[in-house]
Amino acid sequence: MNVQVVYCNHQTADLSVREKLAFSSEDDLLRAYDELRQRFPSSEHVVVSTCNRVEIYTAQEDASDAPTSEQLATFFSEFHQVPVEAFLGDLLEQTGAEAVRHLFKVACSVDSMVLGENQIVSQVKSAYEVATKGNANGPLTNALFQRALNVSRRVRTETRLSEGRISIASVAVGEFGRSIFDRFDDKTILVIGAGEMAEETLRYLQNEGVGEIVVVNRTHDRAVQVASAFRGRASSWDELDDWLSRADVIVSTTGAHDPIVDANRFRQARQKSSGKPVFILDLGAPRDFASDVADVDEGVFLYDIDDLERTCERNRATRTTEIAKARDIIEEETSRFMHDIYHKATGPIVQRLRERWHDVSRQELDVLYRKLPQLSEGDQQAIDRTVERIVNKLLHPPLETLRDEARDGTPHGLLDAIMRLFHLH
Repeated sequence: MNVQVVYCNHQTADLSVREKLAFSSEDDLLRAYDELRQRFPSSEHVVVSTCNRVEIYTAQEDASDAPTSEQLATFFSEFHQVPVEAFLGDLLEQTGAEAVRHLFKVACSVDSMVLGENQIVSQVKSAYEVATKGNANGPLTNALFQRALNVSRRVRTETRLSEGRISIASVAVGEFGRSIFDRFDDKTILVIGAGEMAEETLRYLQNEGVGEIVVVNRTHDRAVQVASAFRGRASSWDELDDWLSRADVIVSTTGAHDPIVDANRFRQARQKSSGKPVFILDLGAPRDFASDVADVDEGVFLYDIDDLERTCERNRATRTTEIAKARDIIEEETSRFMHDIYHKATGPIVQRLRERWHDVSRQELDVLYRKLPQLSEGDQQAIDRTVERIVNKLLHPPLETLRDEARDGTPHGLLDAIMRLFHLH
């Protein structure tokens, strides 16, 4: 039995690469599963595709049936019409226990941009359900993903990993934003630029039930793309000053070399706003808003990325123990899963080998008893027990070795050798 994952995520590839390889809809995934079945008919597949990761999990009864990372890269390339050279260096592959451990970390959000976030486990569950709908998974991936969801529940129950805020977006909305506004469902959100951090913040604001979302970007097509993802609308760059005066929350991440809004420009916008509070998240590096914008009037609350990072780090430091607990649980569950999987693989072989040897000994004993009819029933029983002990002692070393190899890793080589040596089918 074999488990494998080929992936790129926020730690291995930038957003542009992940966007090229992402499966943007359920229909895309179902078409991908049709293609994967045709290419790799002996494999089970589950694809996890989110804004932060694109991963293909495969599993096979026979490891020789596993697709190579190059074959899966070719699938990505041909399905998405992207040259292999554009992303091959960003793909990673793991097999066996490493692949299992990776999925458990993903489901528990230990390796997420937002440590301890609950959204990722819903995405993993959804990915598994779509794979089921597309008839792409099977016994091995079913066991793997069901166990991953159970491990996630255990981590949430036994640790405090999901408590507190440690991502920039969650601190911005949950700690700073909530100190200004009691609610967001009646607020107008202005997004300047369309960077990844702005999208992350919008996800949190969307969870708060924000009202109107407006995206302004120098490249209008990108503004349309981000706006549509959050059920908002795109506006032209020429209308920025108008929206500066109307917005309640401003999220800015343009990547400009110099501030795009200085105090004078913002003061003019504020003259049209009746002095209502405005919450500005300047996520640009360098700044998009000049620092003296905060002094325009008492209703302006400006936070830059340094403010957010400092709070994130303080919160993260308090959770070191919880992270360690989560990793210990993941290690324990990975070992348990590998043991269970390989026990299922070796169990039938062990049983067949025992039955084969005991059948042979039984046949030989029957021949012996026919030749020695004078043996009493007590003598026969004593001989039976002696022969059974001999068989068990002879079987013990190879079976113990097989169990050890199954516990430590993939026992394919030893399994195949035993089946060939003893003519087991």
